[in-house]
Amino acid sequence: MEDSASPASPPPTKSRQDFGKLDFGCDHYRRRCKIRAPCCDQIFPCRHCHNEAASSLSNPNDRHELVRQDVKQVVCSVCNTEQQISKQQFHCNECGICRVGGRDNFFHCQKCGSCYAVELRDNHLCVENSMKNHCPVCYEYLFDSVKGTSIMKCGHTMHLDCFIEMQRQTQYRCPICSKTVGDMNNIWRLLNEDIEATAMPEEYQYEVSILCNDCNTTSNTPFHIFGLKCSNCNSYNTRRISAAAHR
Repeated sequence: MEDSASPASPPPTKSRQDFGKLDFGCDHYRRRCKIRAPCCDQIFPCRHCHNEAASSLSNPNDRHELVRQDVKQVVCSVCNTEQQISKQQFHCNECGICRVGGRDNFFHCQKCGSCYAVELRDNHLCVENSMKNHCPVCYEYLFDSVKGTSIMKCGHTMHLDCFIEMQRQTQYRCPICSKTVGDMNNIWRLLNEDIEATAMPEEYQYEVSILCNDCNTTSNTPFHIFGLKCSNCNSYNTRRISAAAHR
């Protein structure tokens, strides 16, 4: 009679969070990195592995031990990236790559699909895979960049250095969607005062149709050379979309 036992169930798969745990290392340490020995410029799982290999060399003059304080480079066993130990590198299982700056200083946003500084936890607008794009200013790929990142109010991302330079150049709109990147209330208030104090000549006193870049509302507003105000959200971050409609 044939054995009617059910087939063995497949082994459970590891979650991405546990990827590589206890799968790498040596008899001395279970870890996901290797070291480059500065004395012989070779890669070993740990200093003990190096010392065992170096002590068994046939020429006694070549035998030596590794001074662990001299190690300057490590290699990620998961993605094979070599990097300096001083950069506080860590491997993010969700990103699938190594990052620098210290694990405690970053968190992985599941929706955005990338690591961000802890200051941005619950403090940013999520845009799916927003980091898997190029910086709109310098066009460097953001996902694997080692530079700091800024997330604008609209949710788009760019390098922090590029964002600071953009502000220094008085550029206040997102290069991707044209929404304002900061609090512009004081600027809009000054524009209100300037427009109220500067009447347009009679031949320019007419309304135009505009589209607001901030609230995406279309409206009519009095034409003024200083700016065109959105009647819905009071923003001056607008664009003219039709010819003048004279009164």
